[in-house]
Amino acid sequence: MGHTYKNCQSCGIPLHKDPQGGGTERDGTKSLKYCSYCYENGEFKGGNLTLKEFSEISRKGMVEGGHNKSFAWLFSRPFMLGHLERWKNK
Repeated sequence: MGHTYKNCQSCGIPLHKDPQGGGTERDGTKSLKYCSYCYENGEFKGGNLTLKEFSEISRKGMVEGGHNKSFAWLFSRPFMLGHLERWKNK
């Protein structure tokens, strides 16, 4: 069995806060690494984004989701996301 992650390795949200309980792999099983906001059917939503593009989408999504703008700005910064597996080697 693979590593179990506490946070999505794309956007960093706690996986237990994902209403879907995680994204899905191609075969329909739950992803143990990525949330449903980022990952579906074995692919990243939004295609092959750069970390900078993803950071901006993530910030907007947090504000729309009701987070305060300062919180959203801080937690969507590339330096906050860059350690996650999706972005590590980019």
